[in-house]
Amino acid sequence: MEKINGYTKEEAQSLVKYVCEGKGQGKTLTRIFEEYAKNSGRAKGSVRNYYYALLKSTDNQEVRAILRDTQLKAEESRPFTDEETDKILKAILKERSKGISVRRAVLNLAGGDDKLMLRYQNKYRNVLAKQPEKIRKLMQEAGYPVTDGGRKAIEDKINSLYDELNASLKEENKRLTAVIKKLTDENFLLKLQVKNLQN
Repeated sequence: MEKINGYTKEEAQSLVKYVCEGKGQGKTLTRIFEEYAKNSGRAKGSVRNYYYALLKSTDNQEVRAILRDTQLKAEESRPFTDEETDKILKAILKERSKGISVRRAVLNLAGGDDKLMLRYQNKYRNVLAKQPEKIRKLMQEAGYPVTDGGRKAIEDKINSLYDELNASLKEENKRLTAVIKKLTDENFLLKLQVKNLQN
């Protein structure tokens, strides 16, 4: 099998096994990628990109063999249409014109769905960086004052949202790690008690 993003066949098998085991333990893919990256010394983004590249390489016989009986498959990530993009941006800017923060606007728009919120936020940041004129036009339509300060405020809010979400996910990971450690310790003690009872 040819390398994909620099991974060998053995590494591919190792990652697939790690993902299957992690999913079996109820871990999210994000957490699995983070842990695998930490253990392998690779970047989390590289692990994620490789995983999805592997799942999409089903025309490769060796890849099919590695994935056989795993039930792993790539979820289709459908890009936003132009109409959807405009609708998302208008909704965010309309909320902003009412004095609602970007964070709250994106949360409301996503209905509390973290993945969707990140997609909306990433789309917003992408358009803001690459098509500022589109943002200016939509800001006018939504009644939001079009000034450099307004744009800077939006950028700052988006950056703040991203940082808060990142911090929140890290805290949740710490909490779950502590719970797992506690359960592992309790399991160990129970095994010792059972062993002592048997002796």
